[in-house]
Amino acid sequence: MPKSFFFYDLETSGLNPRTDRVMQFAGQRTTLDLEPVGEPVNILVQLADDILPSPYAIMVTGITPQKTREEGITEAEFARFVSEEVFTPDTIAVGFNNIRFDDEFVRNTLWRNFYDPYEWCWKNGCSRWDLLDVVRMTRALRPEGINWPVDKHGAGTNRLELLTAENNLEHMQAHDALSDVRALIAVTRLIRAKQPKLYEYLFAMRDKKAVMQLVDPTKPQLFVYSSGRYDSQFHKTTVAVPIGHGSKPGSVLVYDLRLNPALFVGMSVEDMRRRLYAKREERQQPDFVPLPIKELAYNRCPAVAPLGVLEHEDAWARIQMTPELVQEHRAALFKNPELIHDLSQVLGGKKFPKSQDVEDQLYDNFTPDSDKVKIEAVRNATAQDIAKFNPHFADDRLTKLLLHYKARNFPQILSEEERTSWEAYKSQKIQARIPAFMADLQRIAATTTDDQQQFLLQELQLWAESVVSLE
Repeated sequence: MPKSFFFYDLETSGLNPRTDRVMQFAGQRTTLDLEPVGEPVNILVQLADDILPSPYAIMVTGITPQKTREEGITEAEFARFVSEEVFTPDTIAVGFNNIRFDDEFVRNTLWRNFYDPYEWCWKNGCSRWDLLDVVRMTRALRPEGINWPVDKHGAGTNRLELLTAENNLEHMQAHDALSDVRALIAVTRLIRAKQPKLYEYLFAMRDKKAVMQLVDPTKPQLFVYSSGRYDSQFHKTTVAVPIGHGSKPGSVLVYDLRLNPALFVGMSVEDMRRRLYAKREERQQPDFVPLPIKELAYNRCPAVAPLGVLEHEDAWARIQMTPELVQEHRAALFKNPELIHDLSQVLGGKKFPKSQDVEDQLYDNFTPDSDKVKIEAVRNATAQDIAKFNPHFADDRLTKLLLHYKARNFPQILSEEERTSWEAYKSQKIQARIPAFMADLQRIAATTTDDQQQFLLQELQLWAESVVSLE
């Protein structure tokens, strides 16, 4: 089979890929020339009865837990489907902010259902690509031929539904997964048609080896970088330079040369760290100066390009920088090795408490190879098989996950001890979430008279009552 794109989108029960769940999955396979291959996919995924969704998420998607239970497949069936039917060899998974959002939901779903959470996007010629940063860099560097939307305040915005509206592209229903997929394919065709060189360049740069050659901390060179971290008034784009290895394997620390390094000379590492992790209210203060460092991950398809791309019409002016400013700030930065050292100490110093819930522990460690055959046996087991299965995993997380997997998919085979343990876990989880859930319902109810939203609120109330009564 030749390489193909699989454009996909998710609607979820909330924003946290560890604690929230996929409720709708839609996608369309295409050739690399963006011609459809086969029929589109559009499925609902049943919400398990240990999950209380975010009411705000449901107001956006309109998908109730009850609808997923009536029309959807189980999460285990969904994990099998995407593993065997979607992420097939030589598939390039494509989305719009998928690297930071949708892909994380896929990984956590696979993890909970005894599939490898990583192989789907690298093994057998597979890879992934994110069109959001492609859109950002196109807007910043090669905007010609495309109408670019602004929000009600006149600021640039790259929201998919506004891009399609501005360019008269079909987008039947925003925040419906299949409609969003079709809209994304249309926007991709538009960029490819209007700016083919940049499109092909960024397509090639989804390869982390290509990114590593451009952004190499051992041979630091200036590069252009488009990212959601940067301000929309500069079209989310800056000129940066690598200053050291990142805090995680496969990452690099980069400095935003928009800001003068002299602002940070003499600042303690703790002060830098407080500035980096400042709360939103503090960041919105007019005198707040952000710490101009960012960790760039090679395998997350960053939109990076050599400095020469700015030598095109008014590209420098569009990002509000000049070659002279960049060179001045670069010289000042590398004249201060102490500053570079201190900046390199900032990331990784903030410790986050580890979750005690095994379902949140995907990134705590890699699963040992000795468990992989047992993992495959779990997902292929029937109810009769799994009732007698005692795999003795080397990874203790998998032992705890197995109980959850059995409880959700084969509740009839649980022992009394297992049932008691599962009910205790579920009760604790629901009780921790219910106060915020009910508060959200009340806030929304107080501000809406819309019949559809009132219906959704009633359904959520009934869902909450049903899962609480199941404890």
